[in-house]
Amino acid sequence: MTFSLRDQLSNQLRSLRRYALALARNRDDAEDLVQETLVRAISGSRTFRPNGDLRSWLFGILHNVHVNGVRREQVRARGASAIEAMTYGQLPPNQPDHVELMRTIEAFSTLPDEQRRVLTLVAVEGMSYQEAARQLDIPLGTLMSRLARGREALRVEMGHRDRGQTALRAVR
Repeated sequence: MTFSLRDQLSNQLRSLRRYALALARNRDDAEDLVQETLVRAISGSRTFRPNGDLRSWLFGILHNVHVNGVRREQVRARGASAIEAMTYGQLPPNQPDHVELMRTIEAFSTLPDEQRRVLTLVAVEGMSYQEAARQLDIPLGTLMSRLARGREALRVEMGHRDRGQTALRAVR
């Protein structure tokens, strides 16, 4: 792009902003439109004919950017509506799961550091026992012992009597 075309672009800013504001009806969105128009004009400057009408060319770019954005938003909205229609009423409420998760996080935070580290590496990060033991620089037996104690402490804290059995059950 030649320096003179850049000068000519800056001379068109006021007009571009007015047109963008008329299209977008929002000052921030209008500024985004103008910015995207200038980016496309600069990157596509080789397509501009030197004897062509710069203002028409820029307004065309701005119009196309706006129309594409409107279409993109319509597609997104239709997709969101379709997904909402498919899932509405089919998903159970997640409040009991959220409560259980918060209880688990609280119980997890009460564990000693060494048990929390082991549980994080093995249960959360999915490391093998050997990888976790190497990471923590402890013997494999120590890792397994800490893991067992940490899991048991969590079961006790969460109110689980035996493995897989809960003291209270949520009624749905």
